[in-house]
Amino acid sequence: MRNIFYFFAIITLVYFSSQETYSQVYNANYAAVVNQCSSSNILNNLTEYEALGVKRRGTAALDNTLTWLKNKYLSYGYTASQITEDSYTYTGSTAVCKNLVVTKIGTVYPNTFIIIDGHYDSINGTGTNDNGSGLVCILEVARLLKNIPTQYSIKFINFSGEEDGLYGSQHFVSAVVNATTPKMNIKLVFNLDEVGGVAGMVNNTITCERDMSSPTSNNAASAVVTNELITCVGLYSPLNTFLDRAYASDYMSFQSNNEVITGFFERNETTHKHTPTDFLVNMDPTYNYNVAKAAIGAMLHFAVVDTSLSNEEFESNFQGAIYPNPANDTLYVNCGKLDRNYTFKLIDLLGKTILNKSFEMANQNESISISEIPKGVYLAVIESGKNKYTKKIIIN
Repeated sequence: MRNIFYFFAIITLVYFSSQETYSQVYNANYAAVVNQCSSSNILNNLTEYEALGVKRRGTAALDNTLTWLKNKYLSYGYTASQITEDSYTYTGSTAVCKNLVVTKIGTVYPNTFIIIDGHYDSINGTGTNDNGSGLVCILEVARLLKNIPTQYSIKFINFSGEEDGLYGSQHFVSAVVNATTPKMNIKLVFNLDEVGGVAGMVNNTITCERDMSSPTSNNAASAVVTNELITCVGLYSPLNTFLDRAYASDYMSFQSNNEVITGFFERNETTHKHTPTDFLVNMDPTYNYNVAKAAIGAMLHFAVVDTSLSNEEFESNFQGAIYPNPANDTLYVNCGKLDRNYTFKLIDLLGKTILNKSFEMANQNESISISEIPKGVYLAVIESGKNKYTKKIIIN
């Protein structure tokens, strides 16, 4: 029966994949980024994570791991304003737990998010595989995509409370996703949990997981993105793939909220998780490295490398400009040769639209007051017809 079910699952994926308006092909530019994945980073980060100890709620080890993660993102060039902590408690514990959220804003769809996530807490042991292995993949994705403009925004989320019952992800969905006005727009959630392989075994296959649970309204969409994930694995890593269902990890909090999910899980499943022997010595760091390569390729595909007008194209081809930069009380927009009907937005580093103005038959130069906007770094976006221009703006 399992073989018959698997056959029909494959047919379903092929069908929905055929509905896509584009086909996935090898992208040499994506591969060049993937090939910058560092095996030494994977090994060193696993070693450092293991040394932090048993990361249970209310422990210094959990707090120290949060600090370790923050410092990693800061070292990659993410700013303090891009990093937020989502704090919560839950029944049966007075300990304050924290999710760590790092936001990279997209240039075309800044208010639509690709979430890549994994939990950083552990139970009974250091959790080097479950889930240090997922975290080190996410860190490599964050490092390599830091300076690559993507059309969709990305949230790198490190959850606590997973081992106690998905408490961290449940809190984030209820207190952040659903509490955002309008509700946070999530394109998909990509979960990495336990992807370190088993020492002494041939670890050459990654399990790709899709939604098969209720509510079922997004099962088909999950099948589509999981099929895309499978393709990315084949294009950008040496790994084979195995199709399975999603269950019992942080993406299920999003699944219950009717979001589109997919995920990675090791094919050879460790016997050491949730035990004092969940150590690096019982893992396969080369396999972990190959999973990271697959994740980088998938995120480049899911977030879509930006093809909007560059600064040079806008300023030379359309003779337009946004100035001054840095700015104090007023920004000026010269639309150049663009259509005089356009919209102007300022978006903060967490993806929130701070200012949204529409112009009809605008003057060649329009002034925009920013005196009430807090100091910081923003993304200025001009949209005119099919043309879109983005520029980083500093407000003093």
